[in-house]
Amino acid sequence: MHVAIVGCGQLARMMALAGWPMGHRFTFLADPGESFICVEGLGRVVELEPELNGRALYEALGKPDVVTVEREHVNAARLSTLKPYCAVHPDPEAIKYCQHRGREKTFLNSLGIQTAPFHVANNAEALFAGVKALGFPVFVKTCEEGYDGYGQWVLKCDEDLNKLLAEADSLPEVVIEGRIEFERELSLIAARNASGDCVFYPMTENHHRNGILWNSIAPAKAPDTLHAKAKKIADKILNATEYVGVIAIEMFHSGDDLIVNELAPRVHNSGHWTQGAGICSQFENHIRAICDYGLGITISSQHAGMVNLLGIEAPKAIVSESNVQHHVYNKSLRPGRKVGHLNLVSADRAELEAQLQRICNSLYPG
Repeated sequence: MHVAIVGCGQLARMMALAGWPMGHRFTFLADPGESFICVEGLGRVVELEPELNGRALYEALGKPDVVTVEREHVNAARLSTLKPYCAVHPDPEAIKYCQHRGREKTFLNSLGIQTAPFHVANNAEALFAGVKALGFPVFVKTCEEGYDGYGQWVLKCDEDLNKLLAEADSLPEVVIEGRIEFERELSLIAARNASGDCVFYPMTENHHRNGILWNSIAPAKAPDTLHAKAKKIADKILNATEYVGVIAIEMFHSGDDLIVNELAPRVHNSGHWTQGAGICSQFENHIRAICDYGLGITISSQHAGMVNLLGIEAPKAIVSESNVQHHVYNKSLRPGRKVGHLNLVSADRAELEAQLQRICNSLYPG
């Protein structure tokens, strides 16, 4: 099949690399000026022009069988104009929920899925009222865009609030989230194909630094009841939206509860470990799902981990370790930039945890 991917980053790269052995061919849609170094050699790149919509866009992309995305911040209306000509997965309406944090949380609550308490504000008065209603500390995030710690503020006192209020006229619409007590951050990767079949990967435990994912380990240590609760949450979301493709659900673990933080309607950084765990990777399952193939196995007999390479190259000594799988994205180095990752596997969880810690300490001393 011919698959067109909106975006030219590392996620598009890894989807194409997973799809090539299956006989699929790829085209990539780049925003004006977007770098396509990550997908160089993997298919034709089409640069978006203002007049490209509907049939014109479909033909410019080479008449693909299906169009998918590597990021949620896309023009959903433009994607919808392709639906008369080819399949578009995930559906643009499902993507739209994930493009606006207030809309997303309202949707989740409508399904009976717990989120942090929140208010949406689009002016100084609403910002002040929302913060006072929730009480300090609060987290303020732009409703649209913003990721890896960008477009986010922590307000701990009136002084912090007053500083942000002084900028309120230039702020976009924001969501104000009340603080929740939680033990750790978890995520679940799930997939649903066009026939309605669903699969679920085990929950992943994630560790962040400065708002950016640092490393992950799977499966997360948790009772079966908690894993079952995560699957139930994912199943509700997949079926309520008639979702097709891979979705990531980021959650806070609080006591016996899972509190959903955000959704990502795409393959996700916290699922990279699936590439080296002896199972069907999230990238292959996304391609299987959008092409309406049967979905691949998601349960590994091993423990798996992932370490992001943030603006650094991994030393040869580390990538030479026998259970380390090294992925690079062809990007130039820049502080904090995701330029690659390492996947690790082990039958012994304690050994894997120790190895993850040792590698992280070596890559990021101090």
